[in-house]
Amino acid sequence: MSKKYDKMVIWPVYIDSERTRGAGRAISRRHAITNPKSDEILMAALEMNLEPELERDKCYPKQWWDKKGRVLVLKKGSKNSVLREIARAIKSIRG
Repeated sequence: MSKKYDKMVIWPVYIDSERTRGAGRAISRRHAITNPKSDEILMAALEMNLEPELERDKCYPKQWWDKKGRVLVLKKGSKNSVLREIARAIKSIRG
């Protein structure tokens, strides 16, 4: 992949409420969701007009054996605020 400075990487572990901060969670447990999928992140990012790109064959470096994929999205605000908005959108998609 070429370097894209206008994109940020979103790993599912960043918004997983089952993970600890040391294991990769980037937002508070209160805002996080259980067992997020990269497809759900893609759908939420599409709703938010973040021009997402799904890379299914990638794995989070701390969990190199688990290929859950990652999503590249446009940088619109801080990473933390984008992650919280994505988690909120997934909660509304799930119902």
